Amino acid sequence: MKAIYKTMIIGLTTASLTACSLDYEPISARTELTEEVNKTEREDELEASTLKDRQAALDQLALLYEQFRNRQEHWHLDYLLVGESHSDNAYAGTTGAEVEPYETNSIDASNSVLSRDWNRYLEDIAKANVLINGVDDLLAKGQLQDAEARQLKAQGELFRAMIMFNMARLWGSFPVITTIAKTITAENIEEVYPTYYPPRSTTEECYQQIISDLLDAEKYAPDFNSADRTLMTKTVAQAMLAKVYAERPVQDYQKVVEYAQKVRNTAGVELEPEFSTLWGWDEEKKDCVKRNTSEGILEVHWSAGAGNWESWMYGRCLEDYDYYFTWAKWITPSRDLISDFQREGDEVRFNETVVYYACTWSNYYPASNYPFMYKYRSGYNNQYKLRLADIILLEAEAQAYLGNLSQSATLVNQIRQRAKLPNLTADKTSSQDKMKEAVLHERRLELAMEGERWYDLCRNGVVEEYLNAAYAKDAGRLPQKKLFNENSYLLPIPQTALDENVNLEQNPGY
Repeated sequence: MKAIYKTMIIGLTTASLTACSLDYEPISARTELTEEVNKTEREDELEASTLKDRQAALDQLALLYEQFRNRQEHWHLDYLLVGESHSDNAYAGTTGAEVEPYETNSIDASNSVLSRDWNRYLEDIAKANVLINGVDDLLAKGQLQDAEARQLKAQGELFRAMIMFNMARLWGSFPVITTIAKTITAENIEEVYPTYYPPRSTTEECYQQIISDLLDAEKYAPDFNSADRTLMTKTVAQAMLAKVYAERPVQDYQKVVEYAQKVRNTAGVELEPEFSTLWGWDEEKKDCVKRNTSEGILEVHWSAGAGNWESWMYGRCLEDYDYYFTWAKWITPSRDLISDFQREGDEVRFNETVVYYACTWSNYYPASNYPFMYKYRSGYNNQYKLRLADIILLEAEAQAYLGNLSQSATLVNQIRQRAKLPNLTADKTSSQDKMKEAVLHERRLELAMEGERWYDLCRNGVVEEYLNAAYAKDAGRLPQKKLFNENSYLLPIPQTALDENVNLEQNPGY
């Protein structure tokens, strides 16, 4: 047995020295945009199991914010791939075994995107655990004051809760890990190994941990700061609680309303008067129109001259018009989504969501007039992890489920007025089912290309109804490989994770 464990140690060491990143076709050379740069000695020190002093705690928190900002593949690119291309909003856009299954409903456990996300989310949780547990140790040693310790810990808990929420939405449950595992050696491996490869927790346990972290963060995270909306604050915790309580396993619509109203009552949080301000590009300044928008609850920023590479994955990056515009782009708006905007007469939001360019490929549309997603049009666009319109419409959804149709309609109309659209007509608000449908429709138009559509359909239990019909009414989609059913709401646990951890069990249907 000890020999087997020693072999496992060698395997673990070898695995830790290798890295995998998505190879964006047709780019063949790895760059800092497609491959993580080598860790510095300081990063290795920060990831150590013990924080030696207050400065180490501050540096670990800074590392979490950098992870949140700069590791875009799993924090944002893949989130959009699932949320848009695995729904009726978008096609995969490009070719390749890693992306086409999201459009054709043929995702399996071998999918490299899922494998990357599973591994990186767990890595990020481990980094958060270093801060959370390290702060407790420093407080016990008298190296931190109570108020500062609570605030540092709360931001780590918010970071961890957001990761765990993503994992819960994708896979239903996961191993809830809140402690720091000891380094495995030949002497302690029988004791320590199970902490590295635990079984999945129950769905209830996962959401209990998420909610516990968020409730603590609501108490002790920094107050909301209108001048800097990149911070993990009490208002971020409240917005996340609204989103978490809306999800199917723990749906509590009264809680959704409670926390959404707390967000709406936060000083400095209000809808931007013009939808275009959220996404606009200033050609003269070569920068986004506005950071720290009045609507932003949690934003990610890139400064002029130090932009985000992600924009060229979706279309043209406006700071460098022809940069990497020689190959098919990810997440192409679907005909069904475009038709929905047109039927609604929604020019305001359509013009900020979809743009047409000539290109050299014709995977889904004629090359001469090809639509691209437009909300991430430059390396300096804000990325909205949480924005007020999402929370308002979540409250409208909750009010509809509670039977408060008038309140629900008032909230939806607030969003429609900003889009220069008339209020909902009486036939859209005449019954609970009609009102729920109206909210779902409004969320589609308001939040298109922000990664929410798939989760909206799952949360409302209408995946089969909407997505099996999408192939029949949208001739531009790739052929559907299998029908959506009750097992489709969760994605498969990656085979790489199953191979590494025999204690994991696959989700039903895969």
